[in-house]
Amino acid sequence: MSSQTNQRPFKVLGIQQIAIGGTSKDQMKKLWVDMLGLEVTGTFQSERENVDEDICAMGSGPFKVEVDLMQPMDPDKKPAVHTTPLNHVGLWIDDLLAAVAWLSAQGVRFAPGGIRQGAAGFDICFLHPKANEEFPIAGEGVLIELVQAPPEVIRAFTALA
Repeated sequence: MSSQTNQRPFKVLGIQQIAIGGTSKDQMKKLWVDMLGLEVTGTFQSERENVDEDICAMGSGPFKVEVDLMQPMDPDKKPAVHTTPLNHVGLWIDDLLAAVAWLSAQGVRFAPGGIRQGAAGFDICFLHPKANEEFPIAGEGVLIELVQAPPEVIRAFTALA
């Protein structure tokens, strides 16, 4: 283990979600809901984030993984949630505040918006997909969402360790 790993004040517990973007969430639902059997558990719309999404789920309890099927409210506006089919991956984090502080100090670039409440009600923030001179570490083309895990998820993943 590297010395940085020993100093990390947080843990990535598991995958919280994947978000898939396209021009029609109805078309995506044919695969994810009708064919693969995921359950639609909610919806979310945000003009600011230019997104209309169906929130689906697989698994149960603390190991449930959210699959967000996202289409833009306006295909000509940004962010363009449909231009990258795998829009982002969400990771459960045991201490989001510590993670953001530590990762920022290591040179990780975060997307604008800071920590805020996400569509599923958890505190979230995003790692930027592209590095820059000031922040040389980023998602290398992938938008990564860090999601504050609730206590029951932290306990469940800790019990597996």
